Amino acid sequence: MIARRPLLGAGLALPFLRPAAAQTGPAGAEWPNRAVRVIVPFPPAGSTDVMTRIYAEQLQARLGQNFVIENRPGAGGNIGMDAIAKSPADGYTLGMATIGQFSINQFLYSRMPWEIDRDFVAVALTYELPNVFIVSSQHCPARTLQEFIAWARERPQGISYGSPGVGTTAHLSGALFTHRLKLNAEHVPFRGAAQITPAMLSGDLTCAIDNLASYIPIIQEGRMRAFAVTDSERWPSLPDIPTMAEAGMPDFVITSWAAMVAPAGTPRPVVNRLNAALKSIAEDPAQQRRSLQAGTKLLWSTPEGAAERGRKERPMWQEAVRLTGARAD
Repeated sequence: MIARRPLLGAGLALPFLRPAAAQTGPAGAEWPNRAVRVIVPFPPAGSTDVMTRIYAEQLQARLGQNFVIENRPGAGGNIGMDAIAKSPADGYTLGMATIGQFSINQFLYSRMPWEIDRDFVAVALTYELPNVFIVSSQHCPARTLQEFIAWARERPQGISYGSPGVGTTAHLSGALFTHRLKLNAEHVPFRGAAQITPAMLSGDLTCAIDNLASYIPIIQEGRMRAFAVTDSERWPSLPDIPTMAEAGMPDFVITSWAAMVAPAGTPRPVVNRLNAALKSIAEDPAQQRRSLQAGTKLLWSTPEGAAERGRKERPMWQEAVRLTGARAD
């Protein structure tokens, strides 16, 4: 069973700040005085990339310097995260880490070039979004989740489900769904939603349970049919799409989330100033409405709260990896 975990954990002290973080005084007040690089460990056009660009735009407006996006995809985000970890801890290299980097990858890879609790300081939670169960309107006759299940069971060749990679919440969502229903199903990993969409529209891929934000426009166009969202409530901008529980699949609440991170040892005054700017974005009603329309919900937390959420959700995802047998080596 997958269930939502509390949004913010108890305020525990971060164990991974190196002594260099003890700098005080003007470090935070002077930062930033030049452009800041923000590494996205995933390809362009996916939900992490889109949301990071929105945050970069807003941080630039609030802090007066350019926040330049650099996409460093590969190995489930490990390549980009390694680049962040090995950057100077001066506040001029940041990254957007997702639930995969905080809570899943360590169970998928036998070797990791970095450790989230050792090599990074979490700055704040930034956003959360559910997954959505989608099919091609042209190639799948089912109009509800239960009709889809019946249709899938009758297909002698089985079905295929796509994801942006092994161990992503889309992969584990699809694996858990087909495992629970004992469906004959094949997982097909892609680089991102930009590749999943044409594969589904061409009929080469049956379905996906992927991040909602990547599919809202095409759902609204009618080219894809959404059976359910993996949240506990219906999504505000798509009120006609039921939850998985409403669609007949209880105990299937899965949300993806992200937090901004910096290399361990980044001065705490810098972290605090960035955290305050992120809070002002999350509390901006116009930005929250913009985000909801795009399929995400803006979040904020203390640095300690972000790190604790990652730790709290690890046992849940470790069990999901065990059940599905997912490996990324």
